[in-house]
Amino acid sequence: MESLLDLLHKVELFDGLSPDQLTSLAAVAKRRTFPRGAVIIVQGDESHSLYLVASGKLKVYMSEDEGKEVILNFIGPGDYFGELALLDAAPRMASVMATEATELVIIQRADFRECLQRNPKMGDNLMAQLARRVRSLGKIVSSLALLDVYGRVAQVLLSQSHEHEGIRVTDRLTHQDIANMVGASREMVTKILKDLKLGGYIDVEDRRILLKERLPARW
Repeated sequence: MESLLDLLHKVELFDGLSPDQLTSLAAVAKRRTFPRGAVIIVQGDESHSLYLVASGKLKVYMSEDEGKEVILNFIGPGDYFGELALLDAAPRMASVMATEATELVIIQRADFRECLQRNPKMGDNLMAQLARRVRSLGKIVSSLALLDVYGRVAQVLLSQSHEHEGIRVTDRLTHQDIANMVGASREMVTKILKDLKLGGYIDVEDRRILLKERLPARW
């Protein structure tokens, strides 16, 4: 099993910290495992912890009382969530659910603040990462407001894919997952993906979408 120190070293939030600083942080961190389907935090709950993803996959989403869900992102090893809890105790803005068995490293706000007082570099990193998250949310809002459904689907495929053996491929995504990310019906997403597959732009293997050709700007 990977050590806490090694896990912290991979988290972008802690870039630039010395081994001693990381060691002090590891001393107050706790590891926990969660099964698939476990809801880690709930939108509207009180904030008190930062969560680092050691393994597994989770979705970050917002929901309404009527049950409508909007997926903001999928996150995996090396990612983190709940960073706003390090600044204040305001209610959580979104929920996070494990979509597969997941191991998390949890750091309480009080412990983080104590380390922060000794290591001001952590504060600089936190501000930089928060700014990056705000820009990312801005792109989501912009795409929902300015792009048509195809444009939003194409953006999701690009943002959720990574390079693998010379081709871009997403992690496992259902049509409903994509629909919840772009604010459209599952039927509309299915039609767009079917057309892209017929056009030779994508292929699907075990719910992973392979981007075989550059996606067209419009459809």
